[in-house]
This record gives sequence, C-alpha cells and structure tokens, in this order.
Amino acid sequence: MPSSVILKSSYNAATATLTITFVSGLVYDYKNVPEQTYKAMITSGSKGTYFNKYIKGKYEWEKVA
Repeated sequence: MPSSVILKSSYNAATATLTITFVSGLVYDYKNVPEQTYKAMITSGSKGTYFNKYIKGKYEWEKVA
C-alpha cells in the first residue's frame, strides 16, 4: 500500500542502514536498524505509522545530502 509520508525505502543489510525518502523529498539514513524491523515496516498496513512508532527517535539518523 502506498504511503502518504514515505515515498520509498531501501535497506543495506551489510551496514544495517535503512534509507528512507519522504514525500517531501528529504532523504535520511537510519543506522543499526535490524533487518526484521525494515521488513515489518514494508509489509505493514501503514508505513508512516510504523515508522513513527518503531523507528523515529529510536535509531541514530543522518540526513543525506
């Protein structure tokens, strides 16, 4: 199901980095995210709600230029 907040996401298993591109165009890397957390987000009914509850504020992040 498309998200009204998250445009796209990808996961690098080698570095445990979750990259999220928001609808606004901003891109962030979230560090040390377990792969199962990423998989749960992409299969959830609401990616934005899952992100806000389980990822935002829980993992170190970095804005991608």
